[in-house]
Amino acid sequence: MARWTKPTKDEVLENRRTLAERARCGDLRLPGAVVEIRKSIGMTQAEFSKVLGLTRRQIAEIEAGSANPTLETLEKIGRLFGFGIGFVPKFSRDDEPRSPIG
Repeated sequence: MARWTKPTKDEVLENRRTLAERARCGDLRLPGAVVEIRKSIGMTQAEFSKVLGLTRRQIAEIEAGSANPTLETLEKIGRLFGFGIGFVPKFSRDDEPRSPIG
């Protein structure tokens, strides 16, 4: 198996663009998004946890989908990429939004 290497600055910028576009399209979902954000900036779980002020175990649990992170934690993670936390509609681009009332 090939050894993982940190991305270059250009690769980090391209990863940011790609993730931002996926977020705009509503195609970036937890917990996979956290893994992608972390890897796209070339950090291990331990490095990522230090930057965020969390434990490596907390990061591992968030990435595995077994944690229930607080809004504050999600905001810390999103802030690294200039992302905010919000609701995303559950419909494809071709679908019309549905009224929640009926």
